[in-house]
Amino acid sequence: MRKWIILAALVAKSVWCNAQSAPAPYGALPSKAQLNWHEMEMYCIIHFGVDTYTNKEWGYGDESPDLVNPIKFDAVQIIGAAKAGGFKGVVIVAKHHDGLCLWPTQTTEHNISKSSWKQGKGDMVKEYQLACQKLGMQMGLYCSPWDRNSAYYGQPEYINIYRSQLKELYTRYGKLFISWHDGANGGDGYYGGSKEVRKIDRTTYYGWPVTWAITRQLQPSAVLFGDVGPDVRWVGNEEGHAGETCWATYDPVAPDVGREPSNGYTKYELGIEGTRNGKHWMPAECDVSLRPGWFYHASQNSQVKTPYELLDLYYKSVGRGAGLDLGLSPNQQGLLNPEDVASLRQFGQLLKQTFAVNLASGAKLIASNVRGNNNSQFGAQHLLDADRYSYWATDDQVKTPQIVFNLTSSKTFNVIRLRENIKLGQRIESFAVDAWQNGAWKQIGAATSIGANRLIRLPQNITTAKVRLRITGSPVCIALSDFGLYKEPPHLTAPIISCTRQGIVSITTAAPVTAIHYTLDGSQPTLKSPIYTSPFSLSEGGLIKAIAVDGQQHGEVAAVQLGLSKKAWRVLSDNQTNASSKPENAIDESNTLWSTLQADTTQHFTPAQISIDLGKPETITAFTYLPRQDKSVIGLVDRYAFLISNDGKAWQQVTTGEFSNIKANPIVQTVTLPQHVTARFVQFKALHVIAGNGATAAEIGIITGK
Repeated sequence: MRKWIILAALVAKSVWCNAQSAPAPYGALPSKAQLNWHEMEMYCIIHFGVDTYTNKEWGYGDESPDLVNPIKFDAVQIIGAAKAGGFKGVVIVAKHHDGLCLWPTQTTEHNISKSSWKQGKGDMVKEYQLACQKLGMQMGLYCSPWDRNSAYYGQPEYINIYRSQLKELYTRYGKLFISWHDGANGGDGYYGGSKEVRKIDRTTYYGWPVTWAITRQLQPSAVLFGDVGPDVRWVGNEEGHAGETCWATYDPVAPDVGREPSNGYTKYELGIEGTRNGKHWMPAECDVSLRPGWFYHASQNSQVKTPYELLDLYYKSVGRGAGLDLGLSPNQQGLLNPEDVASLRQFGQLLKQTFAVNLASGAKLIASNVRGNNNSQFGAQHLLDADRYSYWATDDQVKTPQIVFNLTSSKTFNVIRLRENIKLGQRIESFAVDAWQNGAWKQIGAATSIGANRLIRLPQNITTAKVRLRITGSPVCIALSDFGLYKEPPHLTAPIISCTRQGIVSITTAAPVTAIHYTLDGSQPTLKSPIYTSPFSLSEGGLIKAIAVDGQQHGEVAAVQLGLSKKAWRVLSDNQTNASSKPENAIDESNTLWSTLQADTTQHFTPAQISIDLGKPETITAFTYLPRQDKSVIGLVDRYAFLISNDGKAWQQVTTGEFSNIKANPIVQTVTLPQHVTARFVQFKALHVIAGNGATAAEIGIITGK
């Protein structure tokens, strides 16, 4: 008996010694909630509310709850479409900036119980919760801190209201994976009828440490998302991509001395890459909408991102160690449109098809070093198992090892995947991958940060029987958990549709194809649709859709809404344009800029305008404003007026409003007029800009109707 006790003690001591020999953690480390967030990789954020019915992105706060009546609302259809796309969870926008709460709250009369939906007895958040439970999806919630409806916003009383809303949400709707917050805070609004601008100090007003503590107490398994985390940071754009180098660690920095970093007030450009050796584990979320806008707009039905566009975003977000947060926009009936559902389903199929088989599986591995020669615990075979946290590790002094994968046979692949065991931190700084070709090693890919995920999408297929991984930079020994080779299926990219100022349309492809088929009536093009042979005139504008065909294969649909031809247009005299710009730049259909920015930085902004002669009277249904596309916010117009005239002298204002969220999402803005108007002269007036002493526009356009 004593012999067995001694043997057991020796075994226990050996196991303890081996466990102690694991690499020391490096830098900041993820929490349990953050590990769950990393493992999800992708989730969706769902925007629905009064903006769905008013064709806006941000409601003003004075909208009646009775607008909201989604007679076919089906949370299972919406959540099911997200699941079919491979997404693991959803974030429900329970309250947006307009202040309407989509649950029956005790904190404000401005809530779903005052709508006609289900005779005021509905609870949209509860229906989403039940759908998530039914479909095995995780759920998160977003309750906007900015409330353009509340009379108390900007005053201390509102903070108690907001915190009470969070407490209701975080106690009534089950376990959450994320508490989501954004940086839009303060500005003009309804505010109980005062209709004024209210400014707040976003670094102190919300009392974030106390407010965040509500989540910590009521939803301890949820991460907190915001510009500055504290658990997940905003990547700094709404385009869905992280930096080529993207660190999971981050040190938020305020724009100027004396300010604390806070939501809506930090250096956004730092979010895209993070901070190497940052003090906080705060990975990046890449948010982007499936449509151009976050809320449903019928005019954007033809602009739903295609499956391969989503796949490209997957590589540039999840494939760079970040998370992908895709915006979904149910329509006025409370359903996702068929175009949205189809794109999600096909994207999910693409993901499954691409990552179904690891072509490196079964390879014989030759590693240059294994930690302590302990293959069972730290051997290279862990790179090919299904455990995300088993790993190949090297001795402390070995920081640039390499490993050769002798594949079972010659394999063809075009995607490489690596993962670190992030429980030990983000360690590796650079690596390269080689293929054995023509009797020698040839480098086929290289990258920097790895972290939770790194995907390399190769520009061409690689066929080889032997692959080598080289770690080329790391401050400490490695702890690599995953290596995979995958084959993305071939596809044809959507054609490129362009139009000149004269209204001449061209349709091209990146590579030669058999044919291009197109339609002008809004229908989906097929092999029976007209074949594009040469540029053609479309002076009145319209919706063009096109597909490329190569043999029996046809690609995704390209769709572009073109405005009225600008061939006969001319700009009326404008003495506001600066010396380095021309008024005609706003209507030249090219990458130039109309600008009234002044070199004298002591000058303040004054409303700027540009007046255009269309050449003849036109029936106008909408106008478009394309903001500058160079990432600068200087001169970006966020409040506008649109006027018409019959003689170019006496002007009548047709509409005025704001370009909501244009700073974070500078896409083409389409403003549908309250009613059709007929005029020869139009005027775009910039009433306010995000920053700077003048206005800018890349392009102004007109959409007509008969």
